[in-house]
Amino acid sequence: MSLQPEYQDADALVADLSAAVLDLVDDGVATPLVLIDGRAGSGKSTLADALQRRLFKDGETLPRLIHMDDLYPGWNGLAAGAEYLQRFILGPISQRTTAHWQLFDWAAGERVEWREFSGGTPLIIEGCGALNGLSAELAQFKVWVETPEDVRHERWLAREGNDDHWAEWAAQELDFYARERSAELAAVTLRS
Repeated sequence: MSLQPEYQDADALVADLSAAVLDLVDDGVATPLVLIDGRAGSGKSTLADALQRRLFKDGETLPRLIHMDDLYPGWNGLAAGAEYLQRFILGPISQRTTAHWQLFDWAAGERVEWREFSGGTPLIIEGCGALNGLSAELAQFKVWVETPEDVRHERWLAREGNDDHWAEWAAQELDFYARERSAELAAVTLRS
């Protein structure tokens, strides 16, 4: 199953991506890696959730889904979250060892519960910073979600209830994506 370089329909992308991931599983790839990135409010989480459900339905195994929101150490932590992903999750998985990491509790402002993953099922990682120069080398599927800024801002307001951190986060995104060129690393773009 080959993927198109660009999609306008998320459902079509989910169907094609699910088929491609399961083709790799059938070919003996124990832990296909799917990275889904894009700016805040672009629809990454929705796409990742839909892909996880579709893979479970089609492949009868529940893929692991990791949200970058659980890795950032607060509102100034986009780059640090990407580094944490590499060090504690992708590094160990690429070495075929068990990944161990702590979730960040936004209310407490600290890392709390430990999680682990040993592979053996597809791994989906979604969020700003998921797709970067290091992670791209390890992933079989790299997706960029492109959504107009006004739509993204409306989604942010619906989710956060205010835009107190909108400008701060957007500045980090501009810096990170200019440096990492995440959209260019993607093999597939969803324009919604």
